[in-house]
Amino acid sequence: MLFTEPKFFIFFLVVAAIYWNITSNLYRKIVLLVASYAFYAAWDYRFLTLILLSTLVDYTAAIKIEKSGTQRRRGQWLLLSLVVNLGVLFVFKYFNFFSQSLMDLMNHLGIEVGYNTLNIVLPVGISFYTFQTLSYTIDVYRKQINARKSILDVAVFVAFFPQLVAGPIVRAVEFLPQLDSVRKLSSVPVKACLTLFMIGYIKKSGISDNIAPYIDLVFDNPGLYDASAVYAAVLLYAAQIYCDFSGYSDMAIATAGLLGFRLPLNFFAPYFAGNLTEFWRRWHISLSSWLRDYLYIPLGGNRSGNLMTYRNLMLTMILGGLWHGASWNFVIWGALHGGGLSINRLYRKYSLHGKLLKSLLRLVSVVITFYVVCLAWIFFRASDISDSLFIARVWMFGGTSGSESIPYTPWIYLAPVIILIHWLFYKVDILSWIEEHAPWHAFSLVYGLLIAITISLVPVGYRPFIYFQF
Repeated sequence: MLFTEPKFFIFFLVVAAIYWNITSNLYRKIVLLVASYAFYAAWDYRFLTLILLSTLVDYTAAIKIEKSGTQRRRGQWLLLSLVVNLGVLFVFKYFNFFSQSLMDLMNHLGIEVGYNTLNIVLPVGISFYTFQTLSYTIDVYRKQINARKSILDVAVFVAFFPQLVAGPIVRAVEFLPQLDSVRKLSSVPVKACLTLFMIGYIKKSGISDNIAPYIDLVFDNPGLYDASAVYAAVLLYAAQIYCDFSGYSDMAIATAGLLGFRLPLNFFAPYFAGNLTEFWRRWHISLSSWLRDYLYIPLGGNRSGNLMTYRNLMLTMILGGLWHGASWNFVIWGALHGGGLSINRLYRKYSLHGKLLKSLLRLVSVVITFYVVCLAWIFFRASDISDSLFIARVWMFGGTSGSESIPYTPWIYLAPVIILIHWLFYKVDILSWIEEHAPWHAFSLVYGLLIAITISLVPVGYRPFIYFQF
């Protein structure tokens, strides 16, 4: 069930109508849990058992961690949570990748081994809810939050349907306190939420889905296309993945908001970043902050000298790359970002021109950062390393024997308009202005026109969100 499908709108209207007509907080949480399980079961009901397993294990582990009298016992219960959650994630997402890689290495060394992989279907959203539920037990272990006595609260936190399958990754400390009081419809910024949902819908269906076919043409057979087509495909993919993923986040935040819940911001104009450090403070913020707080800092962060800091950055970003998928392309993507972050940190530490660059050459730094991000996106999108290296060579040095082109010209004229609108939303809090100042009759008229225009832009058929595969 996609946010862009009519059946989701029907589903949400039914859930919201029932939810807001119930006054009991307990029954409201039951409605949310049932709706969330139904939403996930629409993908594959069999994988509900994995969500139930994570819920039961982490509910029990958190209570035991809080009650345990010794640090050793607390650590053992935390270890149980880590082993179960990461073990399930490893089996479903990484077993075949590491098994295949090991067998390829052994055969390359002349040791004949047979291939042994499992026929496994990747459960949708498993990476997201695994990291989410781990934040609960880790934060209880760190004494940053108390363990919940109600398993219903933990179950709703793990399975809350707006962000269940593709984030934002919500932490227990942010979400669980919101379950303690009855949400009030009068406090819901309805116009702002509806506007945000429309923005996300336009990003996904109006932009991402329309440019996807051009990108697929080039990345499926890069050797057939001339350099301009390759450049265009890389740039279009940068737009596609941003519009696709931030569009989902917008719709998830808006959907949760219409039920009275606040989810964290996940994107903040990342392509306007002046360096990779800033980029990761703006791109997939819930993941980058999770990796910082639960991986980079525990590894030592920047507390043990420059070399260890660079090591920690590389390890964090490589593991962040693997989080996205079981492929060496994602490892390379993570390594490129890790190396870029290390170089940026080194530059900021020793450069004498940082302030000058910030004040006079901001545009240049944004362009350079975007260029590097696009280079890394090549490895994120391409199907194998050979295609990645071919496209990366063209991106950096130009020149290709291919001669075919793609009809991307209309997007050349639309791009400045889209960038300008994006910049306005970056600079001005338009959502708050709409909520506070737009009268309902005018809002309804404009919203209806936007719906009509958007429907005309939606291509035939529905494309799943890119991050569903992670």
